[in-house]
Amino acid sequence: MKIVLFGATGRVGNEVLSLLLENKYEVTVLVRTPEKLKTHSQLTIIQGNACVRADVEKAISGADAVISALGTDQSTVLTESITHIIYVMTKLNIKRIVTIGTAGILISRENQNLLKYQSAESKRKSTVAAKEHHKVYDLLNTSGLDWTIVCPTYLPTGAETDAYIVERNLLPLGAVQSTTGDVALFAYNELVKKEHVGYRVGLMSPK
Repeated sequence: MKIVLFGATGRVGNEVLSLLLENKYEVTVLVRTPEKLKTHSQLTIIQGNACVRADVEKAISGADAVISALGTDQSTVLTESITHIIYVMTKLNIKRIVTIGTAGILISRENQNLLKYQSAESKRKSTVAAKEHHKVYDLLNTSGLDWTIVCPTYLPTGAETDAYIVERNLLPLGAVQSTTGDVALFAYNELVKKEHVGYRVGLMSPK
């Protein structure tokens, strides 16, 4: 199985990459700075930009599935890149994609007509990142692809515990954090098991 990974140099993306390589997958990554990654016999590194459709198509061509761990970078990189990814996947008839989102796009428990970032539950002053993730959700939801969005809350760097709790479309009650290791592990497991296709999934790591 050949996997394309976007965001491989980020905190979660790099841990996803390690899991894929440890489990003998062939992985292609599209990165702006290849020198940030170590070479590996199962890894193909393409230098480029996820906001450039030709670069995205070069990376995705021949793949079986896609994982995106791209961040917002307080810009429109997410919506630009996902637009290209959806277009290319549809063109090449590749269906499966797992992306890393944010808990802000989960349904509010206080008001189920709102998302968390739109409600009083949100403690963040800026909604720029959440709005970008919301647009990505809307685009995927109408794409016809087999998508899953992993939605962590506060995201400290931390090892995988394999003791995480998940809930579809909601953040699990009592969630305080989602470690980078657990988010990566769940994204990897979900890619393989396909248990939450078509859902946003809230994730809680143990304290």
